[in-house]
Amino acid sequence: MPSTSTKTVSPLRVIIAFATVYLVWGSTYFFIRIAMQAGLPPFFLGAIRFTTAGLIMMGWCVFRKEKIFNKKDIITASITGVLLLFVATGIVIWSEQTLPSAMVAILVSSAPIWFVVLDKPHWSVNFRSTATIIGLIIGFGGVILLFSEQIGNIFKSADAQAKLPWMLLLVFGTISWSAGSLFSKSRKPTSSSTVNSAWQMLSAGLFFFPVSVLHGEYKGLHLQNIHPVGWMGLIYLIVFGSIAGFSAYVWLLQVRPATQVSTYAYVNPVIAVILGIFFAGEHISLTQISGLAVILLSVLLINLSKYRKEKKALELVNG
Repeated sequence: MPSTSTKTVSPLRVIIAFATVYLVWGSTYFFIRIAMQAGLPPFFLGAIRFTTAGLIMMGWCVFRKEKIFNKKDIITASITGVLLLFVATGIVIWSEQTLPSAMVAILVSSAPIWFVVLDKPHWSVNFRSTATIIGLIIGFGGVILLFSEQIGNIFKSADAQAKLPWMLLLVFGTISWSAGSLFSKSRKPTSSSTVNSAWQMLSAGLFFFPVSVLHGEYKGLHLQNIHPVGWMGLIYLIVFGSIAGFSAYVWLLQVRPATQVSTYAYVNPVIAVILGIFFAGEHISLTQISGLAVILLSVLLINLSKYRKEKKALELVNG
């Protein structure tokens, strides 16, 4: 996907990219769990996933004879990749060993709020948009409502206090994701977003390997004993979660407002819950249905606000 300005980008392409990030990333939680349950260690999984996806994308760029070696672009992409995929995603993987998935989903969904807080150059725009602020607050409230029953059980448990450091670590990971995304958006590369995504994934993959070794994940690891379902989950994460989903996200950051792109964090838990109902036989309560409705309302508010502003600006340009 080449770098494109907001003015010339195809609306259909934007819709497809949003649908990919919303739907595919919402399903990755499900496939990460499948891969890990099949015997793939978490950091080893991250290393193989991102390195393989990065090499495939880089190979495609070489085949298309794109310029892949630009020192400034590589440095920017490497910093972004480490912040997004190694630090943020790595913390999510690590914390899921201790925290319930409901708490992880809630803390990760705070990303849109951090996008607004950290995006200082656009404070004057974001904080003046009532619809955007209300949408962000409603969306986060919807995620809490969606997992409210699980939250109650978490704080009733005897080890609730021991989970606090992990929760704080997860907040740091979410801040790292938001900061990395804004850093990437503020430094538009000269190369295509495909090349940019490939370097980001390769840099993250290279960081995951030593962490996997330090955690002793290779001791007793026998790849032939991994269940075929685990390999299928890994392939899904490489093709759809990384090559399709992450590439769409990187491209969207270049052509759409950061607050609008960040709404993925509200939609992903919705998709995860729906997949759990249909494929894992999980039960959904009236409270959860209410949470889903509130989340979708918040996303509508945020997107509608951006659409109205763009339409008004276009009308002024056209006279």
